[in-house]
Amino acid sequence: MRGARTGPDARSSCARWFSAPTLSYGSWGPHPLTNVPAPQDLYCISESDKYDLNTETAPLVMVVSTTGNGDPPDTARKFVKAIQDKTLPPDFLAHLRYGLLGLGDSEYTYFCNGGKVIDKRLQELGAQRFYDTGHADDCVGLELVVEPWINGLWAALEKHFLLNRGRGDMSETLTMASLASRRTDPMTPELLHVESQVGLLRLDDSGGKAAEVLEQNAVNSGQSSTLIADFEASLTRSVPPLSQASLNIPSLPPEYLEVHLEEALGQEESHASVSSADPVFHVPISKAVQLTANDAVKTTLLIELDISKTDFSYQPGDAFNVICPNSDAEVQFLLQRLQLADRREHRVAMTIKADTRKKGAALPQHVPERCSLQFLLTWCLEIRAVPKKAFLRALADHTGDSVERRRLQELCSRQGAADYSRFVRDASACLSDLLRAFPSCQPPLGLLLEHLPKLQPRLYSCASSSLFHPGKLHFIFNIVEFLSNTTEVVLRRGVCTGWLATLVESILQPYTCTNHADGKKALAPKIFISPRTTNSFHLPNDPSVPIIMVGPGAGVAPFIGFLQHREKLRERHAGGRFGATWLFFGCRHKERDYLFRDELRHFLKCGVLTHLEVSFSRDAAVGEEEGPARYVQDSLQRHSKQVVGVLLRESGYIYVCGDAKNMAKDVHDALVEIISRETGAEKLEAMKTLATLKEEKRYLQDIW
Repeated sequence: MRGARTGPDARSSCARWFSAPTLSYGSWGPHPLTNVPAPQDLYCISESDKYDLNTETAPLVMVVSTTGNGDPPDTARKFVKAIQDKTLPPDFLAHLRYGLLGLGDSEYTYFCNGGKVIDKRLQELGAQRFYDTGHADDCVGLELVVEPWINGLWAALEKHFLLNRGRGDMSETLTMASLASRRTDPMTPELLHVESQVGLLRLDDSGGKAAEVLEQNAVNSGQSSTLIADFEASLTRSVPPLSQASLNIPSLPPEYLEVHLEEALGQEESHASVSSADPVFHVPISKAVQLTANDAVKTTLLIELDISKTDFSYQPGDAFNVICPNSDAEVQFLLQRLQLADRREHRVAMTIKADTRKKGAALPQHVPERCSLQFLLTWCLEIRAVPKKAFLRALADHTGDSVERRRLQELCSRQGAADYSRFVRDASACLSDLLRAFPSCQPPLGLLLEHLPKLQPRLYSCASSSLFHPGKLHFIFNIVEFLSNTTEVVLRRGVCTGWLATLVESILQPYTCTNHADGKKALAPKIFISPRTTNSFHLPNDPSVPIIMVGPGAGVAPFIGFLQHREKLRERHAGGRFGATWLFFGCRHKERDYLFRDELRHFLKCGVLTHLEVSFSRDAAVGEEEGPARYVQDSLQRHSKQVVGVLLRESGYIYVCGDAKNMAKDVHDALVEIISRETGAEKLEAMKTLATLKEEKRYLQDIW
């Protein structure tokens, strides 16, 4: 099982580059009437027919995320392939001046690697930075780097134009633009354009009206600062010094959608209107099995899909998307809270506001034309998304109570960055939490459409082989459960795993030692799935090559498919040569969450699996002199000679699947130590060896 790493469309505006899942391209030049730097063009990097780096003379700003395990996003693959052409001369892009912001998550091994790959290659081709590269970390909060980087970008552009067009003329122009942003009289369309671009570029424009310094206090005039100090800060309440501080708040994002609700007039609505770039298949669930005991810390389910009547195909190691809806209870809450419950079946009609200042405003592509309001909130919008500061800023303007409005302003301000991280981002607060916390906030529907991202499908690893289970597709997942205590303590389930668990309740087979029996007979529920672009997490083409598989917990999923596939290949090629297969599996308790125990014993008995090493992190040791191997990395250490032999002497493959935050890092560190110890190499050389294995696609990761 994997988690999708997503965000809003990068092409919608400059101000949203930093939350984009793709790589964006923006060139900058002087406005034809004012000579003030403003974005001339804004593209997704995949739109190669709309720009030409070979002739680009204006400064270029790029924002690129990282997907998978250090890969550029899918939309950037063609661009990366083009610039990595080895025949390009070293001065190919010597004319280009650029600034790059990389987005990543330091919980993954290759932090911001998507941006680093492009940055390095542009340098190799002679391009020069007009502004230092930024690396924003989603692990601690993107805004900690993004906001200062955006602020500094304006100064860097100013410096660039000063150097290229003459200090005197440009200084005068910038002064005029600064004065224009403070005007109170009606502005010409040209100046409106300039103010719009400045507002989009700068998240914290202390000179603009929308980002004026706020000097009001969050407490009523009768309350003393001493009394406030006795309280702890929370989502709804601040304490000094923040509660008494003057605030620098972001510019108000320009509204751009005009939304109307129209009566349905008997129109039919189909779930087929769920947007997807890939073909969508509606398939029945033919079986559901609980793989863990009732007292296990995590509940793991296996679901079998019947794909026999579709042309959906896969191979072991592939992944696929499950298109899931939001929780019905959460959707109903929003409808009630927005006072739209009686209009849930009305059709949503959208147009672009004629007077919007948003550059490149476009209708959201993930919302089907004239879908119902119920469908919109259920299938189209990620209502669980953590609100960005721009959303908080917009919500503040639709909040009637002055104390509540002040608190929302604090949370989106520069001074309230720590509170935003603690009470919004780290707490995984969502729109519903904010609406509960701030009762006087009454946002219009259009604001939700402008700020809530697309409800993304969830990615799961295939846990079967089509040779072993013809016409079937298996996948497994842990039911995600967590406490949300932003306003009140509530047990929540993951959007997709919670929905799936509820969906299969009527056919779920309980946990037993053998999970192969036919289960309850009931009407098979159906779900929507779509294929995922193929990756390299596949078995070697040569079956004689040895492999090592590391997959604790639900990370064992793709390896069950590997072993099923190998068993069928061995049956078909009885005289064939098959390499050694190692599996390092781990769980908490042998009797509670040892997934696929009987299947793994079968594979070991019939020779498909040659080595099975299992570690139990919470079970007490029984008669082991050197102590138990609690984690998969401990088991790897105990078999270090064999691991090095497979990888370095036999040119084998190693696959790692599971948790990125801890396990994948620990396994990587263990491999570095193993290679260093067994070969006598320095740690740096061992790391280079692993990097080479990655380049050769012999060290493969499927982590989330």
